[in-house]
Amino acid sequence: MNLRFILIFTIVALLLGSCSALGLTSEASPLTMTDATGHTLTLAGLPERVVIAGKATNMVQDAVYLFEEANERVIGIEDRNQSVYAFLPMVDPTFEDKGILELNAGPEQIAALQPDLVILKNFMVDKLGTPLEAINIQVLYLDLETPTAYYDDIAALGKVFGNQDRADEIIDFYQSRVDSITQAVSDLSSGQKPDVLIVEYSDKGGEVAFNVPPRTWLQTAMVEMVGGMPVWVDDAEGGGWMIVTIEQIAAWNPDQIFVIDYSGKASDVVAGLKTDSLWGELSAVENDQIFAFAYDVYSWDQPDTRWILGLQWLATKIQPQLFSDIDILSEVDTFYTQLYRMDENSIQENIIPLLTGDLP
Repeated sequence: MNLRFILIFTIVALLLGSCSALGLTSEASPLTMTDATGHTLTLAGLPERVVIAGKATNMVQDAVYLFEEANERVIGIEDRNQSVYAFLPMVDPTFEDKGILELNAGPEQIAALQPDLVILKNFMVDKLGTPLEAINIQVLYLDLETPTAYYDDIAALGKVFGNQDRADEIIDFYQSRVDSITQAVSDLSSGQKPDVLIVEYSDKGGEVAFNVPPRTWLQTAMVEMVGGMPVWVDDAEGGGWMIVTIEQIAAWNPDQIFVIDYSGKASDVVAGLKTDSLWGELSAVENDQIFAFAYDVYSWDQPDTRWILGLQWLATKIQPQLFSDIDILSEVDTFYTQLYRMDENSIQENIIPLLTGDLP
């Protein structure tokens, strides 16, 4: 073996060693995972071109953007009613370079972005996921509907972005707060748990309606987790929001009522209900126990990343004697600094002015 060959061999070996130290390889390693629907997908390597689409986009995008890698790798997002423009420009300096898909974008529009991976909510399998897979586009489905599902979905995203340490940090952030709350209420008797009603206000088409969530949804679980008794569960077995009348609400006559408005006007709705003669006969209204659900960019009740803030906020309302130590504004600051890497100036400028609902 001559000296020149030895020298070339040594240089190549050093270069390969440097690549290995940097986490780079000459060939990407295949990535296999099982998602929230139980289906297994295999990617050639870590996806470099990720698209987020389908209904409930904000819930999916906000989970994805818990990972800083999303700034670079997400190349397209579908804009829906809870708009991507409301939050992502605050945390993604490259947002203006993203491809913004129109509402209900189909497989053809998504395929035009040439994604390595499309991330969807799990109920989009038939409508969008299967057609995408039919044209050889890989799809990852997220559930996000329960705390346990949330942890599993975050772990899956940790694999997608090659950052399991970050996934573990995020899961611990949520789990530690959930554990603190559930342990505090674990010894409460049924008599110590108030009857609670959560209603969503809607005025679509000019017709006012109040809706309750199904038994299996996160809103119901949140009430139970903080030591409340959701009064609507025996009547809400369906798969979506169910309209309820004032007569039904009066029959339940809950100790507390929490009003959700996804347009961010729950405080106005509650102010109006307090002056309504029919609502005024309810115990919750008489005792000033009707609350506008907390909201910043999005409402804190839904399976968005902010559900952990909603859980803590609910705890301070439903069991105030147990959770007087929760400083919700401090938790807001911690949430955005630790989960979205926002600095204090950005939080004060972009988040705090948006806070509505019954907050301190």
